[in-house]
Amino acid sequence: MTRDIRTRRTTQKIVQAASELILTQGVAHLTLEAVAKKAGVSKGGLLHHYPSKEALISGLVNHLDRQFDEELQHVLAAEQPEPGSWLRAYIRTSLQMESEMLEQGVGLLATLATNPELLAPFQQSFARYQQQAQQAGIDPVMGTIIRLAVDGLWLSDLFHLTPPVGDLREQVVAKLIEMSRTTEE
Repeated sequence: MTRDIRTRRTTQKIVQAASELILTQGVAHLTLEAVAKKAGVSKGGLLHHYPSKEALISGLVNHLDRQFDEELQHVLAAEQPEPGSWLRAYIRTSLQMESEMLEQGVGLLATLATNPELLAPFQQSFARYQQQAQQAGIDPVMGTIIRLAVDGLWLSDLFHLTPPVGDLREQVVAKLIEMSRTTEE
């Protein structure tokens, strides 16, 4: 096994361990010692890959960001390439995320509030999503409205802010999908 593969596996174990700690014990218990123990690496080994708690959190942010992007690309590949297809993939990916990923997001966002610089990867991704929403082949204003509505639903889910459920949720999602089929005028 090459050194690069070992490094990737170790960083993946560390990120997974940190994610599990956030899920099972909350972000308050996210310490370098606890992550190293859970990942089965020495604290020195962890510090080699993530020299500080902020670096570890940044690694988690990048991991979640990559996970979302990979799923978005997977869903997009299944879409018929036509106007609004990127928006439909964004809707489906954002609103069908696993509850585990949502829970990790809550813990991370709470942590990120203490250091907004760590939000940079998310800010860059959302700038890219906004650009893609505007260039989705439908009216850019409608694309933006859809993206913002999806983000609002996602945040409602994330923070349990009375998101629509059942038939109402299905109708809202169906309406967003329908709106994404509106052609440019």
